[in-house]
Amino acid sequence: MFNEALRLAEAAHSSVSRFRPTVDRFDPKGIHRIEHYRRRKSGTLYLLEKVLARNLITTTAKTQLLNTMFNALAQVAANSWFIGLVDLAGFTAFNASDTMASHPGWVEWTNYSQSARPLWTQGTAASASITNAAQVVFDMTATGTVHGLFVVTNSTKGGTTGLDWSGAPFTADVAVINGDQIRSTYTLSC
Repeated sequence: MFNEALRLAEAAHSSVSRFRPTVDRFDPKGIHRIEHYRRRKSGTLYLLEKVLARNLITTTAKTQLLNTMFNALAQVAANSWFIGLVDLAGFTAFNASDTMASHPGWVEWTNYSQSARPLWTQGTAASASITNAAQVVFDMTATGTVHGLFVVTNSTKGGTTGLDWSGAPFTADVAVINGDQIRSTYTLSC
């Protein structure tokens, strides 16, 4: 007798994995919305262009933020934040290691009529975001090209002290002439 047994077996295994982040990444970011105005012969201003500038927040600024929130370091007063302009001439880059005493990749544009860097008058934070209540205004006094902005805790034009919060290159350089006006709205979110 011939006895042959055939054994068949099947096995199926499956698993589904889905990445479920359990850590919320705190990554502050800022964006400047720029309006560039030119003066007509009549003296009235007209909107010439709009550009954006997304900022890089410096390592020193992030350290200040952490020390203020978690290590009892004194808070920077609300009326101590100022906006400055960056000249295209000599620009190579913003760097996370920039400070006001040392930022080899850029120089400040100071050819505007305001006697000091304009104050950033922030509103109240809501939904993890804060924006200035009124536009920051620069009235140009020379011809040149503005490449971006920075935020700092020192109002002195050309000053080299204070906390350098961030640097932001424009999405397109802004060629200005005497009489032009640049207006900035800065929103910081995380």
